[in-house]
Amino acid sequence: MRNRSLGLTLFSGLALFVSACTGGATSSPSTSAAASPSASASASASASASASESAAPSASVVPLKIGVVTDVGTVNDKNFNEYTFLGAKMGSEALGGGEPPVFVPKDASEYKQGLQAYIDEGFDVIVTAGFNLGVETTNAAQANPDTWFIGVDQGPPCVDATGKADTTFKCEGDAATLLPKFVALSYQEDQAGYLAGIAAATMSKSGTIGAIGGITLCGPCIRYIQGFKLGAESVNPDIKVEVAWATESDFTKAFNDPVFGKSFGKQFIGTKKPDVLFQVAGKTGNGVLDAACEAGILGIGVDVDQALSYPNAAKCTLTSAQKSLALSVSEDIKMIAAGTMKGGDDHWDASRDGIGYAPFHDLESQVPPDLKQKMDDAFEQMKAGTLVTCPEKCGDISTLGG
Repeated sequence: MRNRSLGLTLFSGLALFVSACTGGATSSPSTSAAASPSASASASASASASASESAAPSASVVPLKIGVVTDVGTVNDKNFNEYTFLGAKMGSEALGGGEPPVFVPKDASEYKQGLQAYIDEGFDVIVTAGFNLGVETTNAAQANPDTWFIGVDQGPPCVDATGKADTTFKCEGDAATLLPKFVALSYQEDQAGYLAGIAAATMSKSGTIGAIGGITLCGPCIRYIQGFKLGAESVNPDIKVEVAWATESDFTKAFNDPVFGKSFGKQFIGTKKPDVLFQVAGKTGNGVLDAACEAGILGIGVDVDQALSYPNAAKCTLTSAQKSLALSVSEDIKMIAAGTMKGGDDHWDASRDGIGYAPFHDLESQVPPDLKQKMDDAFEQMKAGTLVTCPEKCGDISTLGG
């Protein structure tokens, strides 16, 4: 059984202090804010959608009024904002609707403004991108029980007895009961990490690989690295997996400081000597990938295809442990329209094509012919439920020696 740790609860509650991106904003929901997403992202989303049921709208289905609130930055970030928007667009079009409007906040203080604008205009479904919007999305769902909310990478939320976001982390309320129209998307990070571990161990020549997590309070980060370790050991039982954390308490350093990430990565590489390095630290991790490239070793990205989202390090990014953001959003919108969706933690794993790995891109020629087959075979075992990708204490940092 999947065990959600206290670290994830803390992580979700404190996420408002983390800013994944920086950039401009729109003052109100507007389709003009969504420039055409990248062709590669669209292709990836389309490929994911092809694994699901037909997108052809039923004659009995009425298009929903859908709005998107992204995190700070831009819509076309090849990251959470873009894939969340693509999922909403795919879901809307499957129901016979058009491209949904999108609100891009200039900073975290505008999250509430974007949500309220859609609420005031009577939108049926509001989709929010990433854990930073978790608190505001939870509170909006509590105050507006007739509106559907989809929070990407926000599950399960910690709420008080009334259903409001609980930043004291007592979590006395049952979100699924108190917020029946809030769908909090979560993903099986250890499965994606396991695939990354197979790639790392296969490509390692020294027998030492590494992983850098953002913060010890981050449950998803722990699960990513737990899976990474087990995946690597499935290839080479004697492999050495070095693990370090950017910080134990500073969320900015953990996820939003690429300069610090680069210096931390350089120090880690210099002392631990890995020849493949997995980053699970958001924007701080971009600096870790920079350090890997400068050291002439391979890097592995997280959440999305980082050869696309962070092209500065594409030359050494072997692959990325991915979450199927667009697919999960689009499918849940279709389920809302069909009347089959239920609120609560909506978990996406390999059995639902909810996780995966990114292409090898420019490094394809360096990859052994059997690596992709190893990863695909493991994925099929995950789908069948026959492969263990996390230790018994899943989400417990003690299993990593931290």
